[in-house]
Amino acid sequence: MIIIAFPLAGFVAVSVLVGFAVLILAIWFLIAGLMEMDSSKTVGILNVILGFITLILAFAMIFNPAIISFLTGILLYLAGILMIIAGVIALLGGMEQKYRVWGGVLGIVLGIIYIILGTYAFNPIYLGMLIGIWLLITGIFKFLEPNS
Repeated sequence: MIIIAFPLAGFVAVSVLVGFAVLILAIWFLIAGLMEMDSSKTVGILNVILGFITLILAFAMIFNPAIISFLTGILLYLAGILMIIAGVIALLGGMEQKYRVWGGVLGIVLGIIYIILGTYAFNPIYLGMLIGIWLLITGIFKFLEPNS
């Protein structure tokens, strides 16, 4: 009811919530990049760079709600593109590790599905579930790696 009376309050709330979701993704990229530094410097550095870019984007959304109006049109594509980039980075990291290859392929495929579902404006719950599934499966693959 308050959102109907004060639409700006709802706008600010959405911006902060989306900002926190992107912040969690940024933290995941940073942790993955730092953990990867031992086995592959290139992949680690790429993940850390992606993490910093995502972190800046998250703080911009949290502390400057007006930026969400700019990003609203590309937000669905941005999340899918980040998943695809993370998948490509995982593939670049080591074709000799089968779990990393499957994690990379999964990131690319789910990123493409995310963009397709977002384009046709399916329920946002499904989009959130896609990111959750991707993060869960890549986490499981990380535990299955022999040198973890």
